[in-house]
Amino acid sequence: MKREFTGKHAATIIVSGFAIIIAVNLFMATLAVRGFGGVIVENSYVASQEFNDWLDAAEKQEALGWMVEMTRSENGHLLIETALVPAGATVTAVARRPLGQAETTTLSFIEATPGNHVSLEPLDAGRWIVRLRISSEDGQTWATEEHLS
Repeated sequence: MKREFTGKHAATIIVSGFAIIIAVNLFMATLAVRGFGGVIVENSYVASQEFNDWLDAAEKQEALGWMVEMTRSENGHLLIETALVPAGATVTAVARRPLGQAETTTLSFIEATPGNHVSLEPLDAGRWIVRLRISSEDGQTWATEEHLS
């Protein structure tokens, strides 16, 4: 017995095809939104106008000659080793997850030995982006952003 291909069959195939396409698009959009960590700058035009100021600030920071090395200890504390940084400088940091659910941690430091600072709070295991800031008593600042695994 031969069945005839009708308009209902064609409509079912077309609607099913579009339903699959829409379902896949919704799934991919959901994954994209859940993994979006935010914007880097609120207004790209304003950021482009400030770019030269950022370059000047980077040159001033480089001229300070401060050397900083950031590592993480086995127990998760952030270790900051500095050289040529004036005594009494304060170290602060903000760590955030680069992917997935937004998680931000503010870290404060103590100077364990001259030039060596240790965070009071440990960082959980995993990937982090750490924005480190060192400020001297005379108002000079040095900042960097590094990825830690």
